[in-house]
Amino acid sequence: MQWTSIAAIYSLLWVLSAFLVMPIGLRTPDEVEGHKVETGHADSAPINFRPGRIALRATVLAAVLMGLFYLNYIYGWIEVEDLNFFGDPPVKDLGY
Repeated sequence: MQWTSIAAIYSLLWVLSAFLVMPIGLRTPDEVEGHKVETGHADSAPINFRPGRIALRATVLAAVLMGLFYLNYIYGWIEVEDLNFFGDPPVKDLGY
């Protein structure tokens, strides 16, 4: 596998991981007692958003997923044929 392929797949996995870990640990004003929502802010907006922590969690998760992907690439645990859940498509008779 070329390094450009590894970088592209890791980038896709990082974005996926960021969306997966983003809601972990966030709290809305309804969940925290005594916190008032200021004028102009959404009631559902998180009060403890930490993008650095999200980026760190996404980086770790993407590295683990990339490691599993690369090991599967080397050892072939799951092949394309394993993902065919519906069987072979029917063959059409073209009448030749």
